[in-house]
Amino acid sequence: MGRIRKRGLIMLVAVGLASSVLPAATASAADSPLTLAVFGDSPYGKSAYTPAGQTADTLQFQKTPAFIGTINSNPTVSDVIQVGDIHSGKEFCTEDYDASIASAWQSFTKPLVYTPGDNEWADCHKASSLNSPGQGGGFYDPTSDAIHYIGTNGVSTNPADCVSYRCGNPLDNLAKVRQDFFAQPGHTLGSGTRNVVSQATAHDPSHPADAQYAENVMWAQNDIVFVTINVPGGSNNDTDPWYKVPTATQAQTDERTNRTAADVRWLDAAFANAQGNHAKAVVVSVQADMWDLDGKTKDHLTNYEPIISEMAAKTTEFHRPVLLLNGDSHLYRSDNPLSPTATCTGETDPATGASVCAHDPGNNAWNEHPYYNVPNFHRVVVHGSTTPLEWLKLTADPNANHLVTDTTFGPFSWQRMPQPQL
Repeated sequence: MGRIRKRGLIMLVAVGLASSVLPAATASAADSPLTLAVFGDSPYGKSAYTPAGQTADTLQFQKTPAFIGTINSNPTVSDVIQVGDIHSGKEFCTEDYDASIASAWQSFTKPLVYTPGDNEWADCHKASSLNSPGQGGGFYDPTSDAIHYIGTNGVSTNPADCVSYRCGNPLDNLAKVRQDFFAQPGHTLGSGTRNVVSQATAHDPSHPADAQYAENVMWAQNDIVFVTINVPGGSNNDTDPWYKVPTATQAQTDERTNRTAADVRWLDAAFANAQGNHAKAVVVSVQADMWDLDGKTKDHLTNYEPIISEMAAKTTEFHRPVLLLNGDSHLYRSDNPLSPTATCTGETDPATGASVCAHDPGNNAWNEHPYYNVPNFHRVVVHGSTTPLEWLKLTADPNANHLVTDTTFGPFSWQRMPQPQL
């Protein structure tokens, strides 16, 4: 095959996907730098809930139009990636809220690619009590052996009273996210146009159930292959049983098992495409910070291992730079969690006054999954959850070969872009 830059389309070479095509940059633009805006974990806020005396916080939502405007007005940005979490863990999962974000994103003049976060589906079940309603789901009460839902007028065992969509059921909320944001598989959001390939239409025919993962997409630009996979933060939707029941249900276990397997297959397809067409780099976008302990033990991260191990293996085979973009843990960070010796830089955690890197033993996230040594890998965690809202200006120059620093890696360089405070 010829190089990507010599062709308008490149073929997916993964087994079972040979009949599909992956849109790429036009030949005239393939050697030029590409700039993307990357953000996530916003807008964060809090739902009003009178029974708990909880008032609404919509400040970030109110700032979102201006935030989108800062990206639209940047002439160098051609595409936008949103790495998940369209609301906080204190915002109820409702049809109206999802629709409000979908509506706000229509004002993007650039093509927007979005991968779902845990807060908009996997964690919608979460609540602790009437006074800690969380995302408006519910909680298991061992004394009554029943789930108590956050109801419109207080805690209730009647699902008809629920404040959140389908009482916070994760599967129903993921279906709703797909309905609102992925109704046309292969089409980006915003008013810009970027043809992408969706797993819904380009899945391996030997795995027909993979067609449900419309949110998993890939595309190629300027000799670089981009891929998104649905990986929710927390524990990959398994270690935290829905509604805090004593043991995870079979539905929850099946969800994690089936989606993770589909994610791995889609990741394999992206790397096969990049390898077969001599791409200069791969960019993987997920929501989860798969190395974030968040105050828990390493066992909490076990269910990310199939994805991490496959990404490590494929990156090693690829030999060229692979960049991972994720959100979830909220604090900006630049590191290589697949290397035992790589340095870490990041912003100061306001809760501790120390660098975010100090969250890990030895200031290295490698210690959370200490099985790998992959030098051609790098990871950037985008800042989120707090104001000023912020996006990452990511430049990919297929002809560059930057040294690894806190803001450069191979063909990539990046800059934090906090929203001006008005």
